[in-house]
Amino acid sequence: MARRYHYSVYVIELSTDVLYEARFRKANPDYVTGKPCVYVGMTGVNVDQRFDKHKAGIQSNRFVREYGLHLLPKLYEMYNPMPYDGARDMEVELAIGLREAGYGVWQA
Repeated sequence: MARRYHYSVYVIELSTDVLYEARFRKANPDYVTGKPCVYVGMTGVNVDQRFDKHKAGIQSNRFVREYGLHLLPKLYEMYNPMPYDGARDMEVELAIGLREAGYGVWQA
C-alpha cells in the first residue's frame, strides 16, 4: 500500500514591522517596498496547527511569533501534501522564488 504523503510547505505573512529587524533586512537586500514580508516553512502537521504553535512559542521562529499575521494559502496550497524530501526542497525553492519576486522572506 502506498504511503500517504503528509508533509507541507506553508507561507505566513509577517507584519512589515519586521523590516525594522536588521537581520531580516540583511537577508532581503532586493526587497521591493510594498510587497509582503513572509516566513516560509515546512511541517509534518496541519499547517493551521503549525501556525498556532509558532504564535504560542512552541518550536517557533521569533519573527513569526512576534510579527506573524496569518497564513497565505494561495502561495502554497497547490504543492501540498508531499513527501518529506519534496517538502524540504520546496521550502527552499518557494523562498527563493518569493524573494526573486521582491517579497521580504525569512526561511529557517
